[in-house]
Amino acid sequence: MKLKAIQLGKNSGLRVSELCLGTMNFGEPGRGHQGDWTLDIDAARPIFQAAIERGLFYFDCADTYGVGAYERVVGKLLRELLQRDEYVLATKIAMPMGRGANQGGLSRKHIMEGVDASLERLGLDYIDHLVIHRHPHGVPGQASVPIEETLEALHDVVKAGKVLYLGGSSMFAWQFAELQMTAEMHGWTKFISMQNHYNLIYREEEREMNPYCAKTGVALTPWSPLARGILAGSYRGGFDAGSTDRSKGGDRVRTESLYKGEMDFQIADRVVEVAEKYGKAPAQISLAWMLNKPEIYSPVVGVSRVEQLDQLVAAAEIEIAADDVVYLEELYKPVQNLLSIGTS
Repeated sequence: MKLKAIQLGKNSGLRVSELCLGTMNFGEPGRGHQGDWTLDIDAARPIFQAAIERGLFYFDCADTYGVGAYERVVGKLLRELLQRDEYVLATKIAMPMGRGANQGGLSRKHIMEGVDASLERLGLDYIDHLVIHRHPHGVPGQASVPIEETLEALHDVVKAGKVLYLGGSSMFAWQFAELQMTAEMHGWTKFISMQNHYNLIYREEEREMNPYCAKTGVALTPWSPLARGILAGSYRGGFDAGSTDRSKGGDRVRTESLYKGEMDFQIADRVVEVAEKYGKAPAQISLAWMLNKPEIYSPVVGVSRVEQLDQLVAAAEIEIAADDVVYLEELYKPVQNLLSIGTS
């Protein structure tokens, strides 16, 4: 099957594929905090080719992945495989790119320099979708930049033709609302998307961010829809039972810091049950649960093999019955909002 093209939210004419391919694992092995499960460009190429063949043309990157290496690999592959008007590329800015005082955050200086550096690494003239990796006050170790400074600088890179659309990522709903209203008040470019942390075992975003975005036409494009492999069966009941390179490596520490809910693995077990009922893989059911929600547009998925990609593409056609949705959701218990402790 092939994915359909959809409009990204209600506030822009940008069209993307039903799924977005996350590129955190395509770069230089050993470089960056994802280095122990990174695929090099030759291993990544067939995955990109398969994605394109299956109708996926929306790709998500970030400057901080591999400290710039991932943008180089992703940019090279996209330039090799597609014409510029055939794909949509998102990249992110905010996280530190070095030890210098101004090498991170969302000051005017770093936005201007960071966008130019991303364009150089990508080998492109413009970025389709620039996502701020966190709120201007949510980047550890960086200055709490006046939001007006951040918003005007973002507006300026749009007006300079270096960026076409803006998006946000993990922050409190009140912070996002403040950014949007401040931009509107000044006539600056508003955000068309929110890439937040959301899946079956982390649903705190259902309290405020998801309804706010649904009400205002902002597209939700969640990251970690499979909870870093927990909802795909990578851990098989506990963090000491990792079954993949990623779940057995250094990334396990990050996963444990994100998922501390007492019901996490019981919910994952229910995913397995429902998957068996439908004759599908757990990853497909977890993703289908999300795609069945009208406020969700193009979740960011990560794969390391073509067969994983095939499963997730097929999930776009799965309809889950209402009683099975209840069964998947009913065990959830509130967990600590990770934004409050700065680890989301």
